[in-house]
Amino acid sequence: MNQSDIFNNIRVVLCQTSHPGNIGSTARAMKTMGLSRLYLVKPKKFPDGEAKSLAVNAADLLHTAVVTETLDEAIADCNFVFAVSGKERSVSQEVMTVREAASKAKSIAGSQQVALVFGNETNGLSTIEAGKCHVLATIPANPEYTSLNLSQAVQIMCYELRIAITDGDIHYNEKPVELATQEDLERFYDHLKEVLTLIGYINPKAPKRLFERLRRMYARASLEKEEVNLLRGILTLTQKPKNHTKY
Repeated sequence: MNQSDIFNNIRVVLCQTSHPGNIGSTARAMKTMGLSRLYLVKPKKFPDGEAKSLAVNAADLLHTAVVTETLDEAIADCNFVFAVSGKERSVSQEVMTVREAASKAKSIAGSQQVALVFGNETNGLSTIEAGKCHVLATIPANPEYTSLNLSQAVQIMCYELRIAITDGDIHYNEKPVELATQEDLERFYDHLKEVLTLIGYINPKAPKRLFERLRRMYARASLEKEEVNLLRGILTLTQKPKNHTKY
């Protein structure tokens, strides 16, 4: 299954957004997670300078955003629609967490259109709007205070989607590091023992127990070759300090 196809088959739909800044912040939230299709149902102000300002480098999503008069138009060609809402509903409708919803969206969006529908900042999704969706997706939150900013809710949902689609892969490859060899470590331990004896930290007649603990401590650190070199440099200067000019 091609990941780019899955991302391209998922749209975010904002219903009757009041504050244009939330549209811009939503675009930014989407782009950071790899989503690009933004639909706006009857926004109060759009286009708007505040939206562009808060989108930062995601203004291209605003330029390609689809503006509709009704939710029906925004989701007409969708095969599955999630209502993202924290409100408890009286109607009997399946409810799942956003993590479960993300997993389901991944399985559908490989070959079909999926929509994530968000309500406005004041009242969220209306009962009628939520009723047009197949399931409700909710963000587990503090039951005493479940209110989230619109763009924050979008960010959480988009993050869960990215984790589900990419299996949580990091977006860059970590630079491989060279771990110290056992020979490097033994030379370091010999050097350490020499310096600790010199400064009187260990008793040369009975160093074994303390030094075993030191070895275990450094073993847990999985020292890199460069780190061993740094430590040995410190030990060398401990033995032969440089002369410092007094100011």
